[in-house]
Amino acid sequence: MDVTELRVALFSGNYNYVRDGANQALNRLVDYLLREGAKVRVYSPKVKTPAFDPVGDLVGVPAIPLPGRAEYRAPLVLTPGVKKDLHRFGANMIHVASPELLGHAAVRHAHKNRLPCVASVHTRFETYPRYYGFAFLEPMVEAGLRRFYRRCDAIFAPSESMAQLLRDQRMNFDVGIWSRGIDRDIFTPERREMGWRRALGIDDDEAVIGFVGRLVMEKGLDVFADTIDELGRRGYRVRPLIVGDGPAKEWFEKRLPEDAVFAGFQRGEALGRAAASMDVLLNPSVTETFGNVTLEAMACGVAVVAADATGSRSLVEDGTGALVRPGAIGAFADAVGHYAKDLAAREAAGAAGRKASRAYEWDTVNKALLDGYLRIERQRERGQRGGTPGLGRIWPGAQVPPRG
Repeated sequence: MDVTELRVALFSGNYNYVRDGANQALNRLVDYLLREGAKVRVYSPKVKTPAFDPVGDLVGVPAIPLPGRAEYRAPLVLTPGVKKDLHRFGANMIHVASPELLGHAAVRHAHKNRLPCVASVHTRFETYPRYYGFAFLEPMVEAGLRRFYRRCDAIFAPSESMAQLLRDQRMNFDVGIWSRGIDRDIFTPERREMGWRRALGIDDDEAVIGFVGRLVMEKGLDVFADTIDELGRRGYRVRPLIVGDGPAKEWFEKRLPEDAVFAGFQRGEALGRAAASMDVLLNPSVTETFGNVTLEAMACGVAVVAADATGSRSLVEDGTGALVRPGAIGAFADAVGHYAKDLAAREAAGAAGRKASRAYEWDTVNKALLDGYLRIERQRERGQRGGTPGLGRIWPGAQVPPRG
């Protein structure tokens, strides 16, 4: 099959109504596919005032506010009208971006109509319960995810460390890589502005320890705050700079020292300026599958200290920063304190990170997923059907992991 024959139906719980790294990656993917000559139709909830205009044709699906996180929508089912639109479009590839009710409905549609189906993995949903007092539910969530992903021909992770975790969890036999890219016009050391820092009340000799992302507990806000406290006890002169917004903002403001700077949600050139104006990025999250903010900081020449977890583990290497055992407050403080105090080490890590970030270009990483689509189509044409045993599909003669 040629790329111009490809007709992709993309299903996502969030395509453009709240801005985050996952849906921005999906919009960039659609832009790339359209430029390459493929046809794409997106099925996702719509709102009256979305965060940004969608790329491509977006068909709204019914949804309700997510309990406890009303800014997000929980899509429900494929209505008769949506099904008619899907049939008129004539999709020959189903791409599911989130494992909620809509995603399950899309997979069922693919099976019923004998269409290839792939899933992209954007976050570690199985880790979420631990941040809300329900850690005992993690095995159940993981089992549900396994059942969902095993019904797809292939799944795609944004980093090798995440892909290996998915293999270890026996989520699917066919696990590929769809990485993330970087916009070098936005994320560059040239965007660093000392004047902007001064306007926020930050002295030039203060080491700015940055956090970038949605302010939700699963991003490791407690670990960030505990690390800042430990640095204070050790006598380091550091200033927390928080870039982002979210439902846990009030908690975070109360938890951090009074001199912490909350710059709010930033995007585009303003986000590039904020990232480049930090001295160290502290990313304690263990829920990331890639870590866009980590790559953005590296591209800006900023030293990174991150949790030794999926995503960051594939980005932060010797010389570009430090990986720390998740939750190890003393070790986080050691690493952040080292870069806060040692300007030469900070600059060396930033230069190494800037060099390493050059491997990530959007068209290159999106081509990898397009190639994956076409490979799965070729396998279908030859009668080879991907998936995992026990759910009706397996490559002939393949060695597969045991069911769990």
